[in-house]
Amino acid sequence: MMPFKTLFYKPLSSTLTVTSINGFHLRPAAKFATEAKQFLCDIHIEFDQKRVNAKAVNAILSLNLDREDTFTLTAHGKDAKKAIEILRDTFATLMNAESEPKQIEKRNTSYQSPTLSGEIISEGIAVGSLHRFTVREVAHASLCSFEEALKKSGDELERVYAHSKKNADAPIYLAQKALLLSLAEGIDTLEDFIARIEAEKEGLKHGRHATKIADLNDLLYRIKKQMGYDYQVSLPKTPFILSADDLLPGQIKILENSTVLGVVLTNGSLTSHTAILLRAAGIPSLLLDSPMHREEKKVILDAYSGVIVIQPSPEDLIQAFRRQNEDEKLQLEIRQNRFTPALTKSGEKINLFANVSDLDSAKRAKEEGAEGIGLLRSEFLFKTHKPIIRDQVKAYRAIFDLFEDVTVRTLDVGGDKALPYIDIPKEQNPFLGIRGIRLLKTEPKLLEEQLEAIFLAAENRPVKVMFPMISTPEEFSEAKSFALNIALEKDIPIDKLRFGMMIEVPSVLFALREFNDLVDFYSIGTNDLAQYLFAVERTHPTLKIDPASPILFDVIRHVMKESTRPVSLCGELAGDTRAIPQLLETGIRTLSVSGKRIGQIKERIRNV
Repeated sequence: MMPFKTLFYKPLSSTLTVTSINGFHLRPAAKFATEAKQFLCDIHIEFDQKRVNAKAVNAILSLNLDREDTFTLTAHGKDAKKAIEILRDTFATLMNAESEPKQIEKRNTSYQSPTLSGEIISEGIAVGSLHRFTVREVAHASLCSFEEALKKSGDELERVYAHSKKNADAPIYLAQKALLLSLAEGIDTLEDFIARIEAEKEGLKHGRHATKIADLNDLLYRIKKQMGYDYQVSLPKTPFILSADDLLPGQIKILENSTVLGVVLTNGSLTSHTAILLRAAGIPSLLLDSPMHREEKKVILDAYSGVIVIQPSPEDLIQAFRRQNEDEKLQLEIRQNRFTPALTKSGEKINLFANVSDLDSAKRAKEEGAEGIGLLRSEFLFKTHKPIIRDQVKAYRAIFDLFEDVTVRTLDVGGDKALPYIDIPKEQNPFLGIRGIRLLKTEPKLLEEQLEAIFLAAENRPVKVMFPMISTPEEFSEAKSFALNIALEKDIPIDKLRFGMMIEVPSVLFALREFNDLVDFYSIGTNDLAQYLFAVERTHPTLKIDPASPILFDVIRHVMKESTRPVSLCGELAGDTRAIPQLLETGIRTLSVSGKRIGQIKERIRNV
């Protein structure tokens, strides 16, 4: 029944056409529904004599909207006009952002033994026994209520998203959370949730989005695990190739911690979330054209040629091992050279530092060949509870002991990063509000304790302290004076420490000559700098920034030209192998990247 308040408003509608090769699938549907929820009106999508709530992700998916399908978007209520206008633009942006799944070109090959062909999910080659994937569900006493399990599952997806935010697969987890909340609306028990999942699966079974059934199963799997269900997966301890009809997105993590060499699926698609996660994990994988249910003692998974070789001949194995050796030789070369300085072809040395978040990632970065830490994100200590000074000192000291050159960024929260024990007032534009060094105005005690801990842990070594979100010379001077006063009051010697700042606020670009007299060093944070340059929130669900925009490179050139202090670059751009030649052309000579990218970036530099 239509709410009484909407009777006084005229319904408005717009006709939209799906143009994406992938159809109107989970990720864009989740973003569209999230956008629709902000409007005070009823919003529906009508297609093929069906009418569904546009604010519910599962309802949108149930329409199975495919490429070239045309539907009617209708809004009725106070915000109807605004909703239609914005959602029409949102939909267009979502469709334009969708690219056709790139089919990897298959390499020519010839094997003597029978082969099964398929599409390449993730390139690579593996030789080993074929193991069939099985899962046994064991029900235990319920650990919590359905409501608690729902909240814990949502929080878990948020954590996974936050952990993988810089990866291409990150939006999957936000989309899954949106779908989970949509499915659970009005549900109080596991039994009712299962019934809804089954109904949704039935609606998707023969449609364009049948591959999203795996996401529905995955959400049910997460809820059940929270409620005490156990899922027993038996995997060999020796290296193996996994055969499965399909895998749930949440099961990929199990494989990453196993001895799996490769994966063969018989259901799904190249655009499924499982496929995206397999690529992100770097596991050689195929999507076979025909079912395969038996186990084999030895097969060749050739995810370069798109085939799996059954009962390979000795000649087939020699060919596979030769190609495998070529891969391993390249990776070994990168591995062996990871501690060797990165010299360009002209012999110029480029410094390769690491972005780290805690002691474990710092240790891994050192093992990967990092020459120092270009960005220590100190937020890792503050995530769940306010750390005492003693714990901070212990954590910082352990990291400082690993490298001679360490840059630690003071607490950078606000925007999309919150702390449970800090009450930052809700702001309409949080990225333009209290974040970074601006905490000095709202949480001075927190920063005071952090700086004291850093000073004590440094033990007067040449540690670099970096302030985030500096926008004016006065702001930097205030932050540095605050720090120096703490050292003076606590009688901590810090004459060897240096103080610098992130370049991420555009106003800094116009005051570099003044900053040169104040700072010891700069670090360009391209993620936030691009966000503020182009006025596009970096977490925005639809608007995207070109990470290789010529404008961004022009800004870096400007910084290099105007600065008389050392400059490094610690944003995502530093870890993009395609951007390395352009970055070096700007004059940048110190890059800080994810630890696992050190070897690859060094190798790329050697070819410039």
